[in-house]
Amino acid sequence: MTLTLILTRHAKSSWGDADLEDHARPLNKRGRASAKAIGRWLVSKALFPDTVLCSDAERTRETWALIADKFVGAPKATYLRELYLADPDTMLAALKKAKSETAMMIAHNPGSAYMARRLASEPFAHPKFFHYPTAATAVIEFDVDKWEDVDWGTGRVVDFVVPRELI
Repeated sequence: MTLTLILTRHAKSSWGDADLEDHARPLNKRGRASAKAIGRWLVSKALFPDTVLCSDAERTRETWALIADKFVGAPKATYLRELYLADPDTMLAALKKAKSETAMMIAHNPGSAYMARRLASEPFAHPKFFHYPTAATAVIEFDVDKWEDVDWGTGRVVDFVVPRELI
């Protein structure tokens, strides 16, 4: 069996309100356009998550809402506080609890970049893969039957995109 992870860093957030705490920052105009573009890209690739694990920060919630708007019958996300600014080990622990064939995780950097690198058996040949800019999305496949069996270095990155390539 092949399990698929769609790993997305949240889209570009706003720094317009200096009094707003980090957790509450929304997306800016460019971020909203980027999230919509990622949603369209996923639909064009027929990549539909069955499970969505999302940081509970405002910018990740908004990223998911704009992506989900492009799907018919999008699943409800599970919002996890532990994914807010999480390290890759925490992110992997959350992923191992998934139960569906295709899971999506929406989180932050540097955790998303490190997780993508550490999951990949080989680095993906894209100039932005190691940087993992806002709304960057990797599609990583694993030849395992359950998420509990996923470990570092066991994934194949089969696709990777950044919004600037789509807009």
